[in-house]
Amino acid sequence: MTHSVILVRHGEHVDAEHGVLDGPLSARGTQQAELLSARIAGLKIDAMWHSPLKQTWDTAEILSRDLNLESRPSALLLPCVPSGAVPDMPKVYEPFFGSVTPEEVEAGRAQMEDAIGEFMARGRAGKVDVLVTHNAVISWFVRHVLAAPEWKWATLNQNHCGLTVLQQKSGRPWTLVSHNDVGHLPIDLRSGTPETYSL
Repeated sequence: MTHSVILVRHGEHVDAEHGVLDGPLSARGTQQAELLSARIAGLKIDAMWHSPLKQTWDTAEILSRDLNLESRPSALLLPCVPSGAVPDMPKVYEPFFGSVTPEEVEAGRAQMEDAIGEFMARGRAGKVDVLVTHNAVISWFVRHVLAAPEWKWATLNQNHCGLTVLQQKSGRPWTLVSHNDVGHLPIDLRSGTPETYSL
């Protein structure tokens, strides 16, 4: 029996390109969420959770409506910074990690430890779960599954409404099945990464 976790980054929100961190979905973000919903409509999804921020809530509402499945808010899926600077990290990341306080890192690390424990727990064999969340959270889950150095989460980016799938078969470790799958999004609807992914 396989436990599948589908990680979804929220749709684009209003004024995201200007650095606004939260808000309602933009017209493009709504389209992204609707196309995502159509993409996964044929799956038997057992449970869905979302971050309490507005853009994730709006994305989850579209999925809930189309999939006829209630989504529950979870503070464990809020954006955070779960690790700090380390000596073997490339210097290009120092400005980012240098802007985060030790207290923020400690809180982020505790949050992600709880999130991993909550959503990747044993006892859900045969279930398919959807988590509507944020770039940093998805990056940390992927880093965790790959057992990569902690700072590596900062090298990963996901498109708005991209799909990342993790699976665990009985008696085996978690595996990364797909990362940032955007096959449901035409190029003009892809956003959220430093450069548009056009393949």
